[in-house]
Amino acid sequence: MAKKKARGRKKKKVSTRKSAASARASGAGRSLGGLSTSELERELSRRQSSARRLERKRDTLAKQLDAVDRELAALGGLGGISIGGVRKRPHNDMNLAESLAKVLKSRTMSVTNVSEAVQKAGYRTSAANFRTIVNQTLLKDKRFKKVSRGMYTAK
Repeated sequence: MAKKKARGRKKKKVSTRKSAASARASGAGRSLGGLSTSELERELSRRQSSARRLERKRDTLAKQLDAVDRELAALGGLGGISIGGVRKRPHNDMNLAESLAKVLKSRTMSVTNVSEAVQKAGYRTSAANFRTIVNQTLLKDKRFKKVSRGMYTAK
């Protein structure tokens, strides 16, 4: 049996690129070297206008973000975590080891109690495993002495 020949038309390719007319109008797709001075001035003006528009939009969005951050802070915040993939790390006046030394001065406490006491004293963290971080700091830093299992004091 012989195969039939395809008689249909070829399908037209669908392009996702800008049309040639809109590309010419925006100056895209061709080198700026071939443009006249007046065309270059128009293109420069168009780009400056676009830049000013984007700067205004950025400023508006920054103001909105600041308002949301203030509202979050008033509600207790998210512990330094910001939604949208950007994480704002809380900044402390003292590092963790210094804060631990201040809390443990002339006291013996468990890791859990000292981690809670440091946070009550004003140390801010966004760590989900803060107790583990405190434990590692107590073990590694020479300013702290292990009294018994899970109990530490400052030297």
